[in-house]
Amino acid sequence: FDGEYLEGKRWNGKGKEYGNENILLYEGEYLNGLRWKGKGIEYDFNNKLKYEGEYLNGKKNGIAKEYYCDGRTKFEGEFLEGKRWNGKGYNKDGVLVYEIKDGNGFIRDYYQNGVLKYEGEFLNGQINGKGKLYNDNGELEFEGEYLNGKRWNGKGKEYDSKGKIEYEGEFLSGK
Repeated sequence: FDGEYLEGKRWNGKGKEYGNENILLYEGEYLNGLRWKGKGIEYDFNNKLKYEGEYLNGKKNGIAKEYYCDGRTKFEGEFLEGKRWNGKGYNKDGVLVYEIKDGNGFIRDYYQNGVLKYEGEFLNGQINGKGKLYNDNGELEFEGEYLNGKRWNGKGKEYDSKGKIEYEGEFLSGK
């Protein structure tokens, strides 16, 4: 971390966070050690732009953009308390694949390699309802009910790497 410290802790003002091998991961404003208020920029471990936008109380909040590792836009719009709230999502080819309003919609999210990761219902700023999760090779891993971003109370199916059903039934504890 490069910035102001108080009693050995990150404190207030402009600062920068670094990862292994001195790779810049974030730069922006801090208050009491948290990414606080105002514009901030996040980078991935390959020093590629990941997020640029507003923060409030340590969470993404306000107008922002998320990026794929090749610099193309993944999501642009508004965040609310760390969640995508209003905006548009794109695949790696720059094609609009979903829109959300007031934290609700049907989304398609992609891995950095461009393979579909998740498709399904999105309510209150997170995965809720019916959805499908794929691995980074595009193979179906799970289909069923989600609650607050987790496999939860409802029927679902988990698949092995060969596409065969590994488990079918009720999911109660979340994953």
